[in-house]
Amino acid sequence: MAFPLLSLIVFIPAAGAVVLMFLRNDGAVRWTALGVTVLDFLLAIAVLAGFDTTTHEMQFTEMHPWVPALGITYALGVDGISVLFVFLTALFGWICVLASWVAIDRKMKEFMISLLAMQALMLGVFCALDLFLFYVFWEAMLIPMYVIIGVWGGDGRVYAAFKFFLYTLAGSLLFLIGVIVLYIEGGGTFDILALTAQDLPFRVQSWLFFAFLIAFAVKVPMVPVHTWLPDAHVQAPTAGSIILAAVLLKMGAYGFLRFSLPMLPEASVHYSPLMLVLSALAIVYGGLLALAQDDLKKLVAYSSISHMGFVTLGIFALNLRGLEGGILQMFNHGVTTGALFLFVGLIYERTHTRSIAEYGGLMKAAPVYTSFLALFTLSSMALPGTNSFIGELLVLSGGFAANVAVGAVAVLGALLGAAYLLGMYRKVALGPLRLGARSKVYDVNLRELTAILPLAVLVLWVGLYPKPFLGIIDASVNYLLEQVHGGSQ
Repeated sequence: MAFPLLSLIVFIPAAGAVVLMFLRNDGAVRWTALGVTVLDFLLAIAVLAGFDTTTHEMQFTEMHPWVPALGITYALGVDGISVLFVFLTALFGWICVLASWVAIDRKMKEFMISLLAMQALMLGVFCALDLFLFYVFWEAMLIPMYVIIGVWGGDGRVYAAFKFFLYTLAGSLLFLIGVIVLYIEGGGTFDILALTAQDLPFRVQSWLFFAFLIAFAVKVPMVPVHTWLPDAHVQAPTAGSIILAAVLLKMGAYGFLRFSLPMLPEASVHYSPLMLVLSALAIVYGGLLALAQDDLKKLVAYSSISHMGFVTLGIFALNLRGLEGGILQMFNHGVTTGALFLFVGLIYERTHTRSIAEYGGLMKAAPVYTSFLALFTLSSMALPGTNSFIGELLVLSGGFAANVAVGAVAVLGALLGAAYLLGMYRKVALGPLRLGARSKVYDVNLRELTAILPLAVLVLWVGLYPKPFLGIIDASVNYLLEQVHGGSQ
């Protein structure tokens, strides 16, 4: 297409951040940020509506010389995998603005600038077709997230921000070395599609696989490089936790899909048993840690480690059901866990506590809140009829086909999920109201309901009629499997 739709989607939030610099009134800052993110979301819907699901080819492509002497181009495009996450990122942009409407009570302008910059960089990651451009977006994401946690976080925000930054920076440095090696081995090009067509020796593939593994595993996060996540989630403001769970955690899994599998097919097949074991470990370990939590935010954070284990399990099952399930579960986890962090933030604004032991009986005080909380809790535990059931079923089916023992362990992780999620809901929503007069417990308002409803619709839409979502990714997944199994022979 001649019209630079993807460039608009990527850079409209950045332009909005620049506009915010010149505004002085917090009300104007809020409404401008909301307008910018809603416009970005509408453009993302236009891309999704115009997307051709019958081909694996990159669409809406843009390519312009950037640094020709080094083979660097400004190249954007989306396929069936990335277009879904462009939509998800744009969706959570305006949801995060609404979630921060009153929760951020200081330096509102600086917060919204950081949020919009974060959105632009995340969108750039999903759209980039040049490896150098991808790395610029990938690395720059650290800055606004570090600022959001470090400035607007809780009492331990400085420690959490530094830990997040150091973990992800260490992984990114290994990724940078891998990028340089790919550039040299690829004959001096950063073109992702051209690099995918290279046939690298197994020794080089193996080295690159582990360099990429560490970088992407930190972002997922996989056990044992997961310890930054609970601290970051607990200390981050509500919008920071939402965007971290809904989008940022998908970056690692997206890296596996965009680089490890198609560029390093032989190594991906060879080391897939290791990845399956690490995934099963994350599923069970994350579930056990979630089961032991009394802090509501920590419980949801540890549940993310378990649920992302299902994603990597599906990806490295290296079969159609597993891979489609893993990608769909990336999307589902973003919707469901993003919603759960929104709900944690809403109740924290009212009670100023995250201790599950101090809750109880919220169904009496806030029936609409607890009804929607029930829906997202059931979705997180993959109840039939909700979005996560479809993704988890496909992942388990693909996992059993790849390795029966790993599939059996993953089922145990699913049972743990039911235990800690149902236990959490019983303590929070049912029984007598424990919070007393010291807390203002009131039901959701129109602004909050506006943020909740689209997520609830997606939970039921994917759960009851997943065909459109699977149809978007199907051609790209089949082509990716051809690349993996064709390149590993």
